[in-house]
Amino acid sequence: METIEVTRADGGIVTVTLNRPAKKNAINDVMWGELLAAFREIAGSDDRVVILTGAGGAFCSGADLSGGGVDGGEQRKHQLAMMRGVGDVALTLHRLPQPTIAKVSGVAAGAGANMAFGCDLIVASDEARFTEIFARRGLTIDFGGSWLLPRLIGLHKAKELAFFADIISAKEAEAFGLLNRVVPAGELDAFVDDWAQKLAVGPPIALAQTKRLLNNSMSVTMEEALDDEGAAQTINFGTVDTAEAMAAFLGKRDPRFIGR
Repeated sequence: METIEVTRADGGIVTVTLNRPAKKNAINDVMWGELLAAFREIAGSDDRVVILTGAGGAFCSGADLSGGGVDGGEQRKHQLAMMRGVGDVALTLHRLPQPTIAKVSGVAAGAGANMAFGCDLIVASDEARFTEIFARRGLTIDFGGSWLLPRLIGLHKAKELAFFADIISAKEAEAFGLLNRVVPAGELDAFVDDWAQKLAVGPPIALAQTKRLLNNSMSVTMEEALDDEGAAQTINFGTVDTAEAMAAFLGKRDPRFIGR
């Protein structure tokens, strides 16, 4: 691909790297399309874990607003149509059955920040910085930020970030409740690799269902959540993986999950 790299490691770990370092990995029209294609392909794959990161010392500086009025020699789509495309990428990332880890170094701004916040786990280097930059550009929050931020940090803190559009450090983002971990820059790769490897040996079907239950938790009643949990457990008890987990427990060994 032209603007992203998709690499796979042993054990089912796939890394999607935003790769426009000269632009701090700002997302242009090509990258939107390539991200959508990559996420859709990963969703139907046997990959166990997804790491999302950026090349060249930055995560993502947001949408590339420097382009002209043409794309590939053709007139650009209407802005509303383009925003629907942005929404498709956000929703496809959100719906990935695999656990996702954002590995953030450098800047994560605007849509780039919300792409990180849209992952299941967020690990940042102590040199990372975040901003909901939209208001400074005369824009409203996008890439799912209006849905994500209130759920992550509460309504009033979300408004603080969105209204003022301040640039905050990794430590400040952690204090807001936006991040899982902040680690020294030199330890970021090793830390994320360790988490990815731990997730990769987990039970894929059970983890995917747990992810869905938690993602849906604020839009269902307690009764509906319990019904959904019951359905998920019923599916689990019909899998090879759950039988393997029980046998491993009785045999005092580590289970080997195959996603079946």
